[in-house]
Amino acid sequence: MASFTLHGIPVSRGISIGRAHLLTPAALDVKHYLVPEEQLEKEVQRLQDALAEVHRGLQALWTDLPKDAPTELGAFIDVHALILSDPMISEAPLDIIRTRHYNAEWALVTQIDELSAQFDEIEDEYLRERKADIQQVAERVLKVLMGSAQLAPAPRAAGDEFQPQMIVVAHDISPADMLQFRDRSFIGFVTDVGGQNSHTAIVARSLDIPAAVGMSQASSLIEQDDWVIIDGDAGVVIANPSPLVLEQYRARQAAMLKARKKLLKLKKTPAITRDGTAITLLANIELPDDCPGALESGAEGVGLFRSEFLFMGRSGHMHTLPDEDQQFEQYRKAVVAMKGRPVTIRTLDIGADKPLDPTEHTALNPALGLRAIRYCLAEPQLFLTQLRAILRASAFGKVRILIPMLAHAFEIDQSLAMIEQAKAQLREAGHKYDSAVEVGAMIEIPAAALAVPMFVRRMDFLSIGTNDLIQYTLAIDRVDYEVAHLYNPLHPAILQLIAMTIAAGKKAGIDVAVCGEMAGDTKLTRLLLGMGLREFSMHPAQLLSVKQEILNCDLGTITPHTRKIMRSMEPNAIAEAVAQLQTI
Repeated sequence: MASFTLHGIPVSRGISIGRAHLLTPAALDVKHYLVPEEQLEKEVQRLQDALAEVHRGLQALWTDLPKDAPTELGAFIDVHALILSDPMISEAPLDIIRTRHYNAEWALVTQIDELSAQFDEIEDEYLRERKADIQQVAERVLKVLMGSAQLAPAPRAAGDEFQPQMIVVAHDISPADMLQFRDRSFIGFVTDVGGQNSHTAIVARSLDIPAAVGMSQASSLIEQDDWVIIDGDAGVVIANPSPLVLEQYRARQAAMLKARKKLLKLKKTPAITRDGTAITLLANIELPDDCPGALESGAEGVGLFRSEFLFMGRSGHMHTLPDEDQQFEQYRKAVVAMKGRPVTIRTLDIGADKPLDPTEHTALNPALGLRAIRYCLAEPQLFLTQLRAILRASAFGKVRILIPMLAHAFEIDQSLAMIEQAKAQLREAGHKYDSAVEVGAMIEIPAAALAVPMFVRRMDFLSIGTNDLIQYTLAIDRVDYEVAHLYNPLHPAILQLIAMTIAAGKKAGIDVAVCGEMAGDTKLTRLLLGMGLREFSMHPAQLLSVKQEILNCDLGTITPHTRKIMRSMEPNAIAEAVAQLQTI
């Protein structure tokens, strides 16, 4: 097939070269993992057993039919039994398990999707309607499979020949779905939709996997098993590359790996500027399992633990959400893993592009609706449960509580009152906690940045969430790829709001961090330092690159240049001056 290039939005740096694996929305509803060679026949047997069980179930239905039952019912069961026996259902998915190493559920859904697409092209309306029967039969089999024992994805040992180089291609992937890819079976992501700072992009960066989003037609143009190159830095995807192009990208990939290994030498070097100013570098994490990676990158603590990822991937019904003990175990695990370093846990930040239950009715504009602290204050029992769990974890190490999306004084006061209530409940129950636990506010709404004195009087620290701050200030939906080009961290209004917040914190003597995506962008490191920022929190993968910038920076030289940038209101002049800062 001829080679072609797609241009989208770069969201995660690096180069990936591998085979395309198309994921339909249906395929995302089941677990998908790769089965090692020696366990393939066991997995084939698992699917065969499920098919046999559904056969027996249909047979029992047929036997139990009342004599006066409509003949259509018997015919309906017959059709389903015939579909189940058809080699396209009974044999083709077994071949997919053997050739692609897919687990049984994924193999079945992949085959059903291919069959469904063929049925869509049939002109005869009656035959076209049989697609629904096929899907119903598949659902029966999936229900049985999901109740059967699943093989755990095998750990990928060093030097293992079975190193799948798989690139996910999908119309869209939710943050919850992204969490399924943490076993590193996949080396890249390509989606039709999404923006530079959608949560899906953020998770891709946290996994340190090259990705490109906003590719428009990628999932319909790229075919299963096509060779694909992702240039994460340029936001370019090349399908079916020529041998020469493949060779060029492999050389670039090798050079990047070499540069990354060189950066590892900075792990134990303190983050101090050339003129002797110490800078705090923290990690953003989604789950406690991210802590070893944070330590490996030399993080001095966790500046943002996005607790909502513990809730995602579950049903949105309250009784299925993690209870106090389950949450406490996860928070404690992170605190212990960080070995005495501070762990800042952000309270539940759901809504917008991170709904608890995607099937529930969504607000007309979820970014402006009941989300983050608004949601927690509207669900006080849910909030108190989380606060108690966080406070209990504070008995095992340094914990800080971070409240997202605050805008009003009464929200701050209510949140602080709820924390006091949670402490009283723990005292009554005899649980230990750190009575001096610090509480901070996310500054991510323009109103909060403009009224920052109201925050410094009430809070112990501040953390600027640049992703939402930019979204709300510029009225840009960061998930919408059609307006993603308008998302600009260097807009003069954004720089003013950040500078204002840093200055207010400094004047009040409280810590101010940036935990949004700007903190991990090396092109902006010197600008933020020049604005007075002394605490950065980012994905562990970005930490050493930012540290390198800090070590090469002299605050005495860059601060006057930054002041000049802050006086400018011309976007082009700002962009040029920021680029120039890199060379000073």
